[in-house]
Amino acid sequence: MTETSLTQYGLMAERHWRQFRPKMVRRLEAQGKLEEALLEAQERTIEEMETLYRRFKTEGLTEQQAETQAWELTREKYILLEPEPGVAL
Repeated sequence: MTETSLTQYGLMAERHWRQFRPKMVRRLEAQGKLEEALLEAQERTIEEMETLYRRFKTEGLTEQQAETQAWELTREKYILLEPEPGVAL
């Protein structure tokens, strides 16, 4: 089994979650599952972005447009989660 480390997406998720989802982070840390959750968010983001990117490229978008669109449609699903109630933006 290969060990996966956090990439820019996992690190971005950790920063965002610590700032805007502190209760969730504390719960995951207490369960020893924060890194696992970050890796899962990272992998899901990468997989979904790759699928969307390929689709957008076949639809005629440039590489940059396809990448931007894929990120915009994926980022809030796994990385930039909505803030917890009471957490200011």
